[in-house]
Amino acid sequence: MIRTPSVWMDRIGKRMKLRDLYILSAVVRWGSMAKAASHLGMSQPAVSEAIASLEAALGVRLLNRHAQGVESTIYADALLKRGQVVFDELMQGINDIEFLTNPEVGEVRIACAEFLSADLLPRAISLFSQQYPHVVFSVVQQDTTTLDHRELHERVVDLVLARMPVNFVDDDLNVEVLFEDPHCIVAGTSSPWASRHNIALTEIAGEPWIIPPSSIIEKFVQAEFEKRDIKLNVVVNAASILLRNQLLSTGRYISVLPFSLLSGNAKQWSITALEVDDVHLTPPPISLITLKRRALSPVVERFVEHLRAITKSMGPPATHSTSGASRR
Repeated sequence: MIRTPSVWMDRIGKRMKLRDLYILSAVVRWGSMAKAASHLGMSQPAVSEAIASLEAALGVRLLNRHAQGVESTIYADALLKRGQVVFDELMQGINDIEFLTNPEVGEVRIACAEFLSADLLPRAISLFSQQYPHVVFSVVQQDTTTLDHRELHERVVDLVLARMPVNFVDDDLNVEVLFEDPHCIVAGTSSPWASRHNIALTEIAGEPWIIPPSSIIEKFVQAEFEKRDIKLNVVVNAASILLRNQLLSTGRYISVLPFSLLSGNAKQWSITALEVDDVHLTPPPISLITLKRRALSPVVERFVEHLRAITKSMGPPATHSTSGASRR
């Protein structure tokens, strides 16, 4: 059946209520009309009536009833998938109204890798908050082992900061490169290697290494060792920046860290880049990722502009070598 405007108004527009759609989402979430009614502060008959009204308007069954409760049908799943976009856009509209009435309030929701939340993001938030002190930031750690950006697709966050392959294509995502961020081979300042120059990778291959597991950089490090037909001596697999820094500070371990993280924190963490010859650890650049066909709130737009401004000068200098020329 062709959905002409008049048909849509008669069958859907006049009969389908946003409130009923919200009730359906609650029933599916809790798996029971009774539980949904309790959480919504409604009577169970009122919940049942809302579901029946939706089913009548759409002409399909939305829930399968059984002894343990209810579960969604394929029709309910399809409706709620699109309905989530409706709720998200309405929430964005409310946020826009709040921002228009008071341009210094709002929320910015971000997902990013841990190393970005250890340096870039704190600086960005601190500077932005000086101008907009009432803006609230919500930050979640991104899973760097995948490129699915679940939090973004589910509209849990407004933007993602992550490494993205240059040739990455997704019809649902905007990907904007912010800066290049190669890795450095590092050790604690008390390490005997810290004062050495022109180190060959073969010399430090047998040292205890700390490597983030299942990561892009792990593949780059392994490739450098395989080129030389030597084995990487990994004794700690850890993604945690804090754990790596604590172990590196003992002077016994070697690891890798992003240039952006090392350049601003080497002194306070007692870590230095080693001068290792002819090693190239250049993973994909740091990118800003947002959803296409989703308008950002005014306050998020301002923060995005702020990120662009402060990352313009980031990245290694032209003469930088990822294996140690960044020593500062």
